[in-house]
Amino acid sequence: MKIKVTSIYVDDQEKALGFYTEVLGFTKKADFSNGPFRWLTVTSAGEPDGIELQLALNDNPAVKTYQQAIFKQGQPALMLFTDDIKGDHERIKARGAAFAMAPTEVTGSTIAQLNDTCGNLIQITQLARW
Repeated sequence: MKIKVTSIYVDDQEKALGFYTEVLGFTKKADFSNGPFRWLTVTSAGEPDGIELQLALNDNPAVKTYQQAIFKQGQPALMLFTDDIKGDHERIKARGAAFAMAPTEVTGSTIAQLNDTCGNLIQITQLARW
């Protein structure tokens, strides 16, 4: 088995698509609707056949409550990894993203956190090179 798709809940799929593609640099992979349901995924630009991230609408009250609670606690809903956290921080910040935490060294890595404007904190991590 392997992981092919994982999901993050968003309060506005169109806004999320703009953020994840225009600000973070992902590529839209799938986008189709069936009635009120919209299946929308993005993937890493450098790995178009890699793992897809579904931008799922948080239209379920339980999901919305969960999403709001982890955001309020400062818990990231998604962790992304990079080899150049400082460069990515500057690039993403220049595209208008609001960082809750600038790149900060912690045990074994450097992390930064930003608001995806759709109800989530995103953590970017660069693992330490020993």
